[in-house]
Amino acid sequence: MIATAHHLSSTDIVLIVVVVVLVAVTGFLAMSETAITRVSKVKAMTLVEEQRRRAKTLLRLVEHIDRVLPVILFALELCTLVAATLVGVVAAHAFGGLGVLIATVFEVVVIFVVAELAPKTWAVQHPDQAALIASPLIRLLVAFKPIGWVTRALIRITNALLPGKGIKAGPYTSDQMLRAIADEAAEEDVIEHEERTLIHSIIDFGDTVVREVMVPRPDMVAVESYARISDVIDIVIPAGFSRIPVYSQGIDDVSGIVYVKDLMQAEREGRGEGQVSEVMRDPRFTPESKRVSELMREMQAGKFHMAIVVDEFGGTAGLVTLEDLIEELVGEITDEYDIEETPTEKLDDGTFVVNARMPVDEVNELLEHVEQADLPESEDWDTVGGLLYSLLGHVPSEGECAEVDGHRLTAELVQGRRIGRVRIAVLPSAVAGSTGTGEP
Repeated sequence: MIATAHHLSSTDIVLIVVVVVLVAVTGFLAMSETAITRVSKVKAMTLVEEQRRRAKTLLRLVEHIDRVLPVILFALELCTLVAATLVGVVAAHAFGGLGVLIATVFEVVVIFVVAELAPKTWAVQHPDQAALIASPLIRLLVAFKPIGWVTRALIRITNALLPGKGIKAGPYTSDQMLRAIADEAAEEDVIEHEERTLIHSIIDFGDTVVREVMVPRPDMVAVESYARISDVIDIVIPAGFSRIPVYSQGIDDVSGIVYVKDLMQAEREGRGEGQVSEVMRDPRFTPESKRVSELMREMQAGKFHMAIVVDEFGGTAGLVTLEDLIEELVGEITDEYDIEETPTEKLDDGTFVVNARMPVDEVNELLEHVEQADLPESEDWDTVGGLLYSLLGHVPSEGECAEVDGHRLTAELVQGRRIGRVRIAVLPSAVAGSTGTGEP
Protein backbone atom coordinates (compact mmCIF):
# COMPACT_ATOMS: atom_id res chain seq x y z
CA MET A 1 0.00 0.00 0.00
CA ILE A 2 1.41 3.37 -0.97
CA ALA A 3 1.36 5.91 1.82
CA THR A 4 -0.57 9.07 1.09
CA ALA A 5 0.12 12.48 2.54
CA HIS A 6 -2.14 13.67 5.32
CA HIS A 7 -3.26 17.24 5.80
CA LEU A 8 -1.02 19.24 8.12
CA SER A 9 -2.61 20.30 11.35
CA SER A 10 -2.02 23.62 13.06
CA THR A 11 0.31 21.79 15.45
CA ASP A 12 2.37 20.50 12.53
CA ILE A 13 2.68 24.01 11.13
CA VAL A 14 3.87 25.31 14.49
CA LEU A 15 6.43 22.48 14.65
CA ILE A 16 7.64 23.31 11.14
CA VAL A 17 8.18 26.95 12.18
CA VAL A 18 10.08 25.74 15.26
CA VAL A 19 12.23 23.49 13.05
CA VAL A 20 13.09 26.40 10.75
CA VAL A 21 14.08 28.52 13.76
CA LEU A 22 16.16 25.70 15.23
CA VAL A 23 17.95 25.10 11.92
CA ALA A 24 18.80 28.80 11.74
CA VAL A 25 20.06 28.78 15.36
CA THR A 26 22.06 25.63 14.66
CA GLY A 27 23.73 27.30 11.70
CA PHE A 28 24.58 30.34 13.81
CA LEU A 29 26.05 28.19 16.60
CA ALA A 30 28.07 26.10 14.13
CA MET A 31 29.49 29.27 12.63
CA SER A 32 30.22 30.67 16.10
CA GLU A 33 32.02 27.54 17.28
CA THR A 34 34.29 27.45 14.22
CA ALA A 35 35.01 31.18 14.22
CA ILE A 36 35.73 31.61 17.93
CA THR A 37 37.98 28.56 18.12
CA ARG A 38 39.98 29.80 15.12
CA VAL A 39 40.63 33.23 16.63
CA SER A 40 43.57 33.21 19.02
CA LYS A 41 43.92 35.51 21.99
CA VAL A 42 46.69 37.41 20.21
CA LYS A 43 44.46 37.91 17.16
CA ALA A 44 41.59 39.12 19.35
CA MET A 45 43.95 41.62 21.03
CA THR A 46 44.99 42.83 17.58
CA LEU A 47 41.34 43.41 16.65
CA VAL A 48 40.91 45.43 19.85
CA GLU A 49 43.95 47.55 18.97
CA GLU A 50 42.41 48.13 15.55
CA GLN A 51 39.25 49.32 17.37
CA ARG A 52 37.06 46.84 15.55
CA ARG A 53 33.44 46.79 16.66
CA ARG A 54 32.64 44.03 19.22
CA ALA A 55 36.35 43.18 19.48
CA LYS A 56 36.43 43.65 23.26
CA THR A 57 33.52 41.24 23.66
CA LEU A 58 35.32 38.71 21.45
CA LEU A 59 38.50 39.08 23.52
CA ARG A 60 36.61 38.31 26.74
CA LEU A 61 35.17 35.17 25.15
CA VAL A 62 38.54 33.99 23.86
CA GLU A 63 40.15 34.59 27.26
CA HIS A 64 37.63 32.18 28.81
CA ILE A 65 37.32 29.70 25.97
CA ASP A 66 37.25 26.80 28.47
CA ARG A 67 33.88 28.07 29.73
CA VAL A 68 32.51 29.35 26.41
CA LEU A 69 33.15 26.35 24.16
CA PRO A 70 31.21 23.74 26.21
CA VAL A 71 28.15 26.02 26.28
CA ILE A 72 28.25 26.50 22.49
CA LEU A 73 28.67 22.77 21.88
CA PHE A 74 25.82 21.87 24.24
CA ALA A 75 23.45 24.40 22.66
CA LEU A 76 24.47 23.23 19.18
CA GLU A 77 23.77 19.56 19.97
CA LEU A 78 20.50 20.45 21.68
CA CYS A 79 19.20 22.41 18.70
CA THR A 80 20.31 19.74 16.22
CA LEU A 81 18.69 16.86 18.10
CA VAL A 82 15.44 18.71 18.80
CA ALA A 83 15.15 19.85 15.15
CA ALA A 84 15.78 16.30 13.89
CA THR A 85 13.21 14.87 16.31
CA LEU A 86 10.53 17.39 15.33
CA VAL A 87 11.17 16.75 11.63
CA GLY A 88 10.60 13.05 12.26
CA VAL A 89 7.35 13.72 14.12
CA VAL A 90 5.93 16.01 11.41
CA ALA A 91 7.04 13.72 8.57
CA ALA A 92 5.57 10.64 10.22
CA HIS A 93 2.24 12.43 10.77
CA ALA A 94 2.12 13.83 7.23
CA PHE A 95 3.44 10.86 5.23
CA GLY A 96 3.05 7.86 7.51
CA GLY A 97 5.68 5.17 7.05
CA LEU A 98 7.32 7.05 4.20
CA GLY A 99 7.88 9.93 6.60
CA VAL A 100 10.87 8.18 8.18
CA LEU A 101 12.71 8.21 4.84
CA ILE A 102 11.70 11.80 4.12
CA ALA A 103 12.83 12.90 7.60
CA THR A 104 16.18 11.15 7.16
CA VAL A 105 16.82 12.80 3.81
CA PHE A 106 15.84 16.18 5.24
CA GLU A 107 18.13 15.78 8.23
CA VAL A 108 21.11 14.69 6.15
CA VAL A 109 20.73 17.24 3.37
CA VAL A 110 19.17 20.30 4.98
CA ILE A 111 20.52 20.15 8.52
CA PHE A 112 24.01 18.97 7.51
CA VAL A 113 24.44 21.33 4.55
CA VAL A 114 22.46 24.38 5.66
CA ALA A 115 23.02 24.24 9.41
CA GLU A 116 26.48 22.65 9.64
CA LEU A 117 28.67 22.62 6.54
CA ALA A 118 27.81 25.97 4.97
CA PRO A 119 28.11 28.10 8.17
CA LYS A 120 31.36 26.42 9.21
CA THR A 121 32.85 26.84 5.73
CA TRP A 122 31.98 30.54 5.73
CA ALA A 123 33.49 30.90 9.22
CA VAL A 124 36.72 29.28 8.05
CA GLN A 125 36.87 31.68 5.11
CA HIS A 126 36.04 34.75 7.22
CA PRO A 127 37.07 33.89 10.82
CA ASP A 128 37.49 37.47 12.08
CA GLN A 129 34.22 38.73 10.63
CA ALA A 130 32.29 35.66 11.78
CA ALA A 131 33.72 35.84 15.31
CA LEU A 132 32.89 39.54 15.63
CA ILE A 133 29.31 38.92 14.41
CA ALA A 134 28.77 36.02 16.79
CA SER A 135 30.42 37.42 19.92
CA PRO A 136 27.49 39.51 21.34
CA LEU A 137 24.92 36.70 21.12
CA ILE A 138 27.39 34.09 22.34
CA ARG A 139 28.14 36.30 25.32
CA LEU A 140 24.41 36.41 26.15
CA LEU A 141 24.19 32.63 25.74
CA VAL A 142 27.11 32.08 28.12
CA ALA A 143 25.61 34.51 30.62
CA PHE A 144 22.32 32.57 30.65
CA LYS A 145 22.63 30.73 33.98
CA PRO A 146 20.42 27.67 33.39
CA ILE A 147 22.33 26.49 30.31
CA GLY A 148 25.57 27.00 32.23
CA TRP A 149 24.31 24.84 35.10
CA VAL A 150 23.25 22.04 32.77
CA THR A 151 26.54 22.19 30.85
CA ARG A 152 28.64 22.00 34.02
CA ALA A 153 26.57 19.08 35.29
CA LEU A 154 27.11 17.18 32.05
CA ILE A 155 30.83 17.97 32.14
CA ARG A 156 31.05 16.49 35.64
CA ILE A 157 29.41 13.33 34.35
CA THR A 158 31.91 13.23 31.49
CA ASN A 159 34.84 13.72 33.88
CA ALA A 160 33.52 10.88 36.01
CA LEU A 161 33.56 8.61 32.95
CA LEU A 162 36.88 9.95 31.61
CA PRO A 163 38.92 11.28 34.57
CA GLY A 164 41.24 14.13 33.74
CA LYS A 165 41.84 17.85 34.04
CA GLY A 166 39.71 18.63 31.04
CA ILE A 167 40.10 21.18 28.31
CA LYS A 168 41.45 23.94 30.55
CA ALA A 169 44.68 22.03 31.13
CA GLY A 170 44.91 20.61 27.64
CA PRO A 171 47.75 21.39 25.20
CA TYR A 172 46.02 23.72 22.75
CA THR A 173 49.08 24.27 20.54
CA SER A 174 52.10 22.10 19.82
CA ASP A 175 55.56 23.30 18.79
CA GLN A 176 54.82 22.31 15.20
CA MET A 177 51.62 24.36 15.20
CA LEU A 178 53.45 27.39 16.60
CA ARG A 179 56.06 27.10 13.85
CA ALA A 180 53.33 26.78 11.23
CA ILE A 181 51.55 29.86 12.61
CA ALA A 182 54.80 31.85 12.49
CA ASP A 183 55.48 30.69 8.92
CA GLU A 184 51.98 31.66 7.80
CA ALA A 185 52.23 35.04 9.53
CA ALA A 186 55.54 35.72 7.76
CA GLU A 187 54.10 34.74 4.37
CA GLU A 188 51.18 37.11 4.91
CA ASP A 189 53.56 39.92 6.02
CA VAL A 190 51.99 40.03 9.48
CA ILE A 191 55.47 39.61 10.96
CA GLU A 192 58.93 40.10 9.49
CA HIS A 193 60.96 37.09 8.37
CA GLU A 194 63.55 37.96 11.04
CA GLU A 195 60.80 37.72 13.65
CA ARG A 196 59.78 34.34 12.23
CA THR A 197 63.37 33.13 12.61
CA LEU A 198 63.48 34.39 16.19
CA ILE A 199 60.21 32.59 17.04
CA HIS A 200 61.62 29.35 15.63
CA SER A 201 64.80 29.87 17.68
CA ILE A 202 62.84 30.43 20.88
CA ILE A 203 60.80 27.27 20.30
CA ASP A 204 63.93 25.22 19.61
CA PHE A 205 65.82 26.80 22.53
CA GLY A 206 64.00 24.70 25.12
CA ASP A 207 65.05 21.44 23.43
CA THR A 208 68.71 22.37 22.85
CA VAL A 209 71.39 20.85 25.07
CA VAL A 210 74.80 22.28 25.94
CA ARG A 211 76.64 19.77 23.74
CA GLU A 212 75.05 21.34 20.66
CA VAL A 213 76.28 24.90 21.36
CA MET A 214 79.59 24.44 23.20
CA VAL A 215 83.06 25.22 21.89
CA PRO A 216 84.50 21.71 21.45
CA ARG A 217 87.62 20.68 23.32
CA PRO A 218 90.01 20.93 20.30
CA ASP A 219 89.00 24.58 19.76
CA MET A 220 89.51 25.63 23.39
CA VAL A 221 92.24 28.13 24.23
CA ALA A 222 93.57 27.24 27.68
CA VAL A 223 96.82 27.72 29.65
CA GLU A 224 98.71 25.81 32.31
CA SER A 225 98.32 26.93 35.90
CA TYR A 226 102.08 27.49 36.27
CA ALA A 227 102.32 29.76 33.20
CA ARG A 228 103.61 33.29 33.81
CA ILE A 229 101.04 36.07 33.90
CA SER A 230 102.90 38.12 31.28
CA ASP A 231 103.05 35.11 28.92
CA VAL A 232 99.32 34.46 29.33
CA ILE A 233 98.59 38.09 28.45
CA ASP A 234 100.50 37.57 25.18
CA ILE A 235 98.23 34.59 24.45
CA VAL A 236 94.88 36.04 25.46
CA ILE A 237 95.03 39.50 23.91
CA PRO A 238 95.73 38.37 20.30
CA ALA A 239 93.01 35.74 20.67
CA GLY A 240 90.48 38.44 21.64
CA PHE A 241 89.05 36.55 24.64
CA SER A 242 88.06 38.15 27.94
CA ARG A 243 88.53 34.92 29.93
CA ILE A 244 90.08 31.50 29.33
CA PRO A 245 90.32 28.22 31.27
CA VAL A 246 93.36 27.26 33.34
CA TYR A 247 94.35 23.60 33.79
CA SER A 248 96.79 21.76 36.07
CA GLN A 249 97.63 18.18 35.03
CA GLY A 250 95.97 18.40 31.65
CA ILE A 251 92.95 19.76 29.81
CA ASP A 252 90.76 17.26 31.70
CA ASP A 253 91.89 18.88 34.95
CA VAL A 254 90.56 22.45 34.61
CA SER A 255 91.31 24.21 37.86
CA GLY A 256 90.19 27.77 37.18
CA ILE A 257 89.18 30.59 34.88
CA VAL A 258 91.43 33.60 34.40
CA TYR A 259 90.06 37.02 33.41
CA VAL A 260 92.01 39.42 31.21
CA LYS A 261 91.26 42.32 33.55
CA ASP A 262 92.79 40.37 36.47
CA LEU A 263 95.88 39.64 34.37
CA MET A 264 96.26 43.30 33.39
CA GLN A 265 95.85 44.47 36.96
CA ALA A 266 98.43 41.97 38.21
CA GLU A 267 100.96 43.08 35.60
CA ARG A 268 100.43 46.74 36.45
CA GLU A 269 101.12 45.85 40.07
CA GLY A 270 104.44 44.32 39.05
CA ARG A 271 103.38 40.68 39.37
CA GLY A 272 103.89 39.78 35.72
CA GLU A 273 106.42 37.08 36.58
CA GLY A 274 104.00 35.33 38.91
CA GLN A 275 101.98 32.25 38.00
CA VAL A 276 98.52 32.57 36.50
CA SER A 277 97.15 30.37 39.30
CA GLU A 278 97.60 33.37 41.63
CA VAL A 279 94.87 35.38 39.85
CA MET A 280 92.55 32.69 38.47
CA ARG A 281 88.99 32.28 39.76
CA ASP A 282 87.02 29.15 40.58
CA PRO A 283 85.58 27.46 37.49
CA ARG A 284 81.96 26.45 36.93
CA PHE A 285 81.16 23.06 35.46
CA THR A 286 78.10 21.80 33.60
CA PRO A 287 77.21 18.43 32.01
CA GLU A 288 76.98 18.33 28.24
CA SER A 289 73.41 16.99 28.48
CA LYS A 290 72.03 20.01 30.38
CA ARG A 291 69.43 22.07 28.56
CA VAL A 292 70.70 25.50 27.54
CA SER A 293 67.61 27.21 29.00
CA GLU A 294 68.48 25.83 32.45
CA LEU A 295 72.13 26.82 32.10
CA MET A 296 71.20 30.35 31.09
CA ARG A 297 69.11 30.74 34.25
CA GLU A 298 72.04 29.43 36.32
CA MET A 299 74.41 31.91 34.65
CA GLN A 300 72.04 34.77 35.37
CA ALA A 301 71.56 33.73 39.00
CA GLY A 302 75.26 32.92 39.62
CA LYS A 303 76.54 35.91 37.61
CA PHE A 304 79.11 33.94 35.59
CA HIS A 305 79.68 33.95 31.83
CA MET A 306 81.65 30.76 31.22
CA ALA A 307 81.24 27.12 32.20
CA ILE A 308 83.42 24.11 31.51
CA VAL A 309 81.44 21.32 29.84
CA VAL A 310 82.17 17.81 31.13
CA ASP A 311 81.19 14.49 29.60
CA GLU A 312 79.74 11.45 31.34
CA PHE A 313 83.23 10.32 32.39
CA GLY A 314 84.15 13.65 33.99
CA GLY A 315 86.51 14.67 31.21
CA THR A 316 86.48 18.07 29.55
CA ALA A 317 84.23 18.07 26.49
CA GLY A 318 84.46 21.80 25.78
CA LEU A 319 83.35 25.12 27.16
CA VAL A 320 80.25 27.26 26.82
CA THR A 321 79.75 30.97 27.31
CA LEU A 322 76.73 33.16 27.82
CA GLU A 323 77.33 34.52 24.33
CA ASP A 324 77.00 31.00 22.90
CA LEU A 325 73.59 30.65 24.55
CA ILE A 326 72.37 34.04 23.36
CA GLU A 327 73.50 33.26 19.81
CA GLU A 328 71.11 30.30 19.84
CA LEU A 329 68.30 32.85 20.05
CA VAL A 330 69.47 35.79 17.95
CA GLY A 331 72.04 34.24 15.63
CA GLU A 332 75.78 34.77 15.37
CA ILE A 333 77.21 37.76 17.27
CA THR A 334 80.46 38.93 15.69
CA ASP A 335 82.67 41.51 17.35
CA GLU A 336 85.83 43.25 16.15
CA TYR A 337 88.03 40.39 17.39
CA ASP A 338 86.15 37.57 15.71
CA ILE A 339 87.39 36.12 12.45
CA GLU A 340 84.16 35.85 10.52
CA GLU A 341 83.82 32.65 8.52
CA THR A 342 81.25 32.07 5.81
CA PRO A 343 79.12 29.32 7.36
CA THR A 344 77.33 28.46 4.14
CA GLU A 345 78.21 28.88 0.49
CA LYS A 346 75.93 27.92 -2.40
CA LEU A 347 77.85 27.03 -5.52
CA ASP A 348 76.75 27.48 -9.12
CA ASP A 349 76.02 23.76 -9.52
CA GLY A 350 73.41 23.93 -6.74
CA THR A 351 75.55 22.25 -4.07
CA PHE A 352 76.24 23.73 -0.65
CA VAL A 353 79.52 23.97 1.22
CA VAL A 354 79.00 24.28 4.97
CA ASN A 355 81.13 24.31 8.09
CA ALA A 356 81.45 20.76 9.41
CA ARG A 357 80.35 22.01 12.84
CA MET A 358 76.97 23.12 11.47
CA PRO A 359 74.16 21.24 13.27
CA VAL A 360 72.27 18.73 11.15
CA ASP A 361 68.91 20.35 11.92
CA GLU A 362 70.19 23.68 10.58
CA VAL A 363 71.42 21.95 7.42
CA ASN A 364 67.94 20.44 6.97
CA GLU A 365 66.41 23.92 7.28
CA LEU A 366 68.88 25.10 4.64
CA LEU A 367 67.77 22.31 2.32
CA GLU A 368 64.05 22.47 3.14
CA HIS A 369 63.20 23.88 -0.30
CA VAL A 370 64.54 20.69 -1.90
CA GLU A 371 61.94 17.94 -2.26
CA GLN A 372 64.13 15.26 -0.72
CA ALA A 373 64.39 13.42 2.59
CA ASP A 374 66.14 15.26 5.42
CA LEU A 375 69.58 14.28 6.58
CA PRO A 376 69.21 11.82 9.46
CA GLU A 377 69.45 13.10 13.03
CA SER A 378 70.64 10.94 15.90
CA GLU A 379 72.05 11.10 19.41
CA ASP A 380 75.31 9.73 17.97
CA TRP A 381 76.08 12.99 16.16
CA ASP A 382 75.03 16.64 16.28
CA THR A 383 76.86 18.14 13.31
CA VAL A 384 77.10 17.39 9.61
CA GLY A 385 80.77 16.56 10.18
CA GLY A 386 79.80 14.02 12.82
CA LEU A 387 77.29 12.50 10.40
CA LEU A 388 79.99 12.12 7.75
CA TYR A 389 82.32 10.50 10.29
CA SER A 390 79.58 8.04 11.23
CA LEU A 391 78.89 7.15 7.58
CA LEU A 392 82.55 6.62 6.69
CA GLY A 393 83.69 4.97 9.91
CA HIS A 394 87.17 6.52 9.67
CA VAL A 395 88.98 9.83 9.33
CA PRO A 396 88.37 10.88 5.72
CA SER A 397 90.82 12.31 3.27
CA GLU A 398 89.89 15.41 1.34
CA GLY A 399 87.43 14.56 -1.43
CA GLU A 400 86.14 11.38 0.18
CA CYS A 401 82.35 11.16 0.20
CA ALA A 402 79.37 9.23 1.46
CA GLU A 403 75.73 9.08 0.39
CA VAL A 404 72.72 9.08 2.68
CA ASP A 405 69.00 9.69 2.11
CA GLY A 406 69.45 11.17 -1.36
CA HIS A 407 72.41 13.40 -0.47
CA ARG A 408 76.13 13.13 -1.17
CA LEU A 409 78.37 14.47 1.61
CA THR A 410 81.97 15.22 0.59
CA ALA A 411 84.84 16.13 2.93
CA GLU A 412 85.77 19.43 1.29
CA LEU A 413 88.45 20.35 3.84
CA VAL A 414 90.23 18.07 6.34
CA GLN A 415 92.63 19.51 8.93
CA GLY A 416 94.54 16.77 10.68
CA ARG A 417 91.89 14.45 12.08
CA ARG A 418 89.12 17.05 11.82
CA ILE A 419 86.70 17.73 9.00
CA GLY A 420 86.64 21.45 8.33
CA ARG A 421 84.02 21.89 5.60
CA VAL A 422 81.51 19.58 3.92
CA ARG A 423 80.03 19.80 0.44
CA ILE A 424 76.37 18.73 0.23
CA ALA A 425 74.85 17.70 -3.08
CA VAL A 426 71.27 16.54 -3.59
CA LEU A 427 70.87 13.39 -5.67
CA PRO A 428 67.39 13.52 -7.30
CA SER A 429 67.68 9.98 -8.63
CA ALA A 430 68.95 8.50 -5.37
CA VAL A 431 66.76 6.15 -3.40
CA ALA A 432 65.89 7.72 -0.07
CA GLY A 433 67.44 5.85 2.82
CA SER A 434 70.33 4.24 0.91
CA THR A 435 73.86 4.71 2.24
CA GLY A 436 77.32 4.05 0.90
CA THR A 437 80.84 5.37 0.69
CA GLY A 438 83.33 5.97 -2.06
CA GLU A 439 85.49 8.41 -3.90
CA PRO A 440 84.04 11.15 -6.15
